[in-house]
Parts: sequence; C-alpha cells; structure tokens
Amino acid sequence: MEEAKRQKMCAETPAYRMPDIIATKRDGGELSPAEIRWFTANLQSDDVDDSQIGALLMAMYLKGLSTSETLALTKAMRDSGEILDWPEHWQGTLVDKHSTGGIGDKISLPLAPALAACDMKVPMISGRGLGHTGGTLDKLEAIPGYTVLVAKERMTAILEEVGCCIVGQTSNLVPADKKLYATRDVTSTVGSVPLITASIVSKKAAENVNFLVLDVKVGKAAFMQTIAEGRQLAQSMVSVSKGLGVKTSAFLTDMNAPIGNTMGNALEVAEALQCLQGGGPDDLNELVCKLGGYLLYNSGKASTPEAGIAAINSTLQDGSACKKFQAMLLSQGVSVGVAEKLCTNAMGCVDDAWKVLKRAAYTTELSAERSGYVQDLDALALGKVTLELGAGRTVAGADIDHAVGLRLTVRVGSKVEKGQTWIYVYHNSTLSGDHVRRLQSAVTIGPDEVKSPPSRILEIIE
Repeated sequence: MEEAKRQKMCAETPAYRMPDIIATKRDGGELSPAEIRWFTANLQSDDVDDSQIGALLMAMYLKGLSTSETLALTKAMRDSGEILDWPEHWQGTLVDKHSTGGIGDKISLPLAPALAACDMKVPMISGRGLGHTGGTLDKLEAIPGYTVLVAKERMTAILEEVGCCIVGQTSNLVPADKKLYATRDVTSTVGSVPLITASIVSKKAAENVNFLVLDVKVGKAAFMQTIAEGRQLAQSMVSVSKGLGVKTSAFLTDMNAPIGNTMGNALEVAEALQCLQGGGPDDLNELVCKLGGYLLYNSGKASTPEAGIAAINSTLQDGSACKKFQAMLLSQGVSVGVAEKLCTNAMGCVDDAWKVLKRAAYTTELSAERSGYVQDLDALALGKVTLELGAGRTVAGADIDHAVGLRLTVRVGSKVEKGQTWIYVYHNSTLSGDHVRRLQSAVTIGPDEVKSPPSRILEIIE
C-alpha cells in the first residue's frame, strides 16, 4: 500500500492489537469493519508481521466470514491502492467480465471487442496463467508486439478511441491482495469462499466499472468441483459486488471438457479470431454471446437478455468486433502488418495462424484406438499435458512457450473410427510415451451414442 494512503487509513481507524483480532476470529467472533480496515491498512507495517497474517487467514479459513465481514474486507482491499476513475460521460457503459479459470478459456479475447462494438467501455484487467489454467495475458502476448503494461492515462486514451483494452494489473491496484494472496498460497488457505470473493471482487471494484459478469467454472478441471460449491462462490461474489455498487450476474459453466477445440496460447488466439470472424466452436460462441448479452441487458443497452445476445452475435457476424480487436492490437503495440494479417485475412482454419504466430517445431497426430462415440474429454488431463509441454507455468514469473498446445478434432458426442486422428499435439521437445498414454486416456470412446451437452451454462445467478 502507498505510504500516504496507509497513513490516512490508519488515521481514520482506531488502533488495534493484532493478537486481539486473531483471537476474536479464532473463537468464532465477528470482526468489525474498523478492525478489518486497520488490519488491511497495516499489512506492510511493523504492527503486523507475516506470522500474524497467516494466523488470521487460517482463522478466517476455519471459522469463515459473515457477509458483512466479507464486504468490509473487499472494500478495504479495494481502497488499499488506486481506484481507477473515468470520464463522467462513460458512466453506465463501463463493463467487465471475470472468469475463475478453465482449460481453453479464450472468451475474453472476442468478448471485449464485441462489447466495444456495442458502444461499451471495457477496461479489462486480466491475469496470467498458473498451473493447468491458462492466462488471458499469456495468450495475447503470443501476438508479436502486444504489450500488457499500460499506464492509466494510456488506458483512458485507448478506451476513448477503441472502447476496450486488455492489460495487466499495476502495482498500485489493490496491493493488499498481492500480500494476502501470497500468504494464502503458502498457508493452504486459498480455498476459502470469502477470501476468494474479496480477492476477485476487490480488483474488479478498483476498475470502477458499473456492471460485471462472472464466469464461475464448475467441474473436474475447475477450482469449484460441484455445482453447489460454484453456486456458493457465485452468490458470495454477486452479493459483495452489489454491496460495492457494481451490478453483477454470475454464470455457472461446465468445465469438465475443454472450451472450444484448442489449448495453448497461439492456438487459442487463432480460435478466438475464428469466433471474431463469425465462425469458431459453438460452445465458445455461446459463452461469448451470452456473457456479453447479459452485460448489455444489465446496463440497459438491451431490452432483454435475448436482445443483448443477438447484439453481441451481430458484431461477430458483421465483422465489427474483429475491427475493434484489430484496433486494440494496434493501440497496444502490435504493428499494422501483423494486426492486418491476423484480422483482415480469412483465418479459415487454425493452421492459418502460423502465417503470423510462432509455430512449434513438431506436430504429432494421435489416432482413436477404437471405433465408437466420444463419451468424455478430460479437460484436466489435457490441461496438465499442455502445461508440461511448456504452455503454462508452475511458479509465477516463469517463461512459457506460446507455440505449443493441443487441437482437438472431436467433441463429446462425436462419432469416430479406429485410426482416425482425434487430436494434434504441437510441441518443441520430444513427446514422451507418458504424454501419449495420458492423452489417449483423456478421451473415452464407447459403443453407445451420446448427445453433446446442449449448453455449457448450468445456472445463472442474478
């Protein structure tokens, strides 16, 4: 936290003793908003040491936080750093989306420009991948020249000119979250719904948007494994967002099979471009249109959710979303030549991406070991192999290989013949026998015909 801001918060807050705060929560008591503000303001001071932060987080993890405590913590975290401010005439048009992370989740890439094409302002601050889930910034950095480090003044200029930007978090935005998340990571307290809520919503609230849509992934490749767990997190985030003045809808979406057909950074950029040019996989298009449609509806720009969905789809079909994406690339450092090749040429298939994006040295095709119907595609297993090929990182800050990844030619419900290629593996190192075995185990083929799921959306929480 900036020292001047910390001193101001401390001056507005009575002095407390950290052992007393820990004891209150350890014994199941409720912390006051003033106690929570004091704790958050003093995270970097001599009044609170790392062991006490870990002790309080463990007490919060074990005893939970009430709705009012969660709201107070989220607000204090939001206020720990810079809160973005925007021109007054943008009010009512500022929107964003947040996903809890998934395999093949490239939704933000087409969604932000589609919303901009509908005259919304989208100051999307995104993150990097860690573990088997990919990061939006990593995908965009697969495009030569794209820069995610953008100052606030430049963000305003891009939003005025283009309508959307996708950038990284600055050091001044919610600095309290950096300290708390790092401690949660090493104290096994990450999986607390109130702490997850405060971490996610504080950053979105610091963006100072009017409307937010949340994509809460549920399934074996998601942090929330069951619908009940996903619903609990979604309801918590919607409630706290409302308490901070951000109108929010949450979608529970299936994360058992990968989203779309590709996993890996350059490959996902190519598939996002297919969506932006009116094509691409049905499940990707559905999520882009429905998440965006609800933002248009909640902001009053569409009379019904269905009208909002139709408006987003129209921007994909008529090319206006792709033009916004091209303009965003240019505004964030991509050369005219690269942006035009990506966005004005017909990217009819993923292989066309290699005209612009870095290509892996080797491509290996794996064939179906039996005939039948695809019963299941294990997103978690596929995501872990993609990570091990170099597309992701296991420690923050590690380098990644943008060129490697996987491309499916089948979906759940597809009919396949023995010997038919079901997946392409793009790799820069030797593909091990273990990787091949695990990939082959990730697809389940059986004799019985199955229907693909009608929708990825399991539930909508207003």
